[in-house]
Amino acid sequence: MAVQAASGMEWAGGRRGDDESGQEEPQGKHETMTKEYRNPTPTVDIIIEIQDRPGSVVLIERRNPPHGWALPGGFVDEGEALWLAAVREVKEETGLDVELTEQFFTYSDPNRDPRQHTVSTVFLGRAAGTAKGGDDAVLARIFTQNELPDLVFDHGRILQDYFLYRLTGQRPPATR
Repeated sequence: MAVQAASGMEWAGGRRGDDESGQEEPQGKHETMTKEYRNPTPTVDIIIEIQDRPGSVVLIERRNPPHGWALPGGFVDEGEALWLAAVREVKEETGLDVELTEQFFTYSDPNRDPRQHTVSTVFLGRAAGTAKGGDDAVLARIFTQNELPDLVFDHGRILQDYFLYRLTGQRPPATR
């Protein structure tokens, strides 16, 4: 028998916390949660410096809405580690083999992506070669800080944080 709790979750086997004798059970003993949750979708974005162009970053022009310039990145596949998703997305969208150097920051503003609530883990990396658009990217191009185009999502904020980090070593505040 499943019982609806005040929170909207159901537990199998009767009221939570009571066994058949009316004695208190250890919490979690027979709980089966059946509530469906709407959670943010995990994504990755990658800030790539080209080895012979320090201070520059690779951006892609998006093929799909929202159209515009963005950091290479995308959705994490089920069963895929974040770092593997980052390497895969860079290869698909730029043709580059990236060496990830660090996990920079995680951005989670519910409004960062107009399509749905996403949480993006941003990686820093470096690569050699020529970036070329592929998969979801029409183009891939290298930009310096002073020539950045308008960016979609929160990628302008991410790059602002990155360039400050390069200059000062200061990461974004935890409340970002």
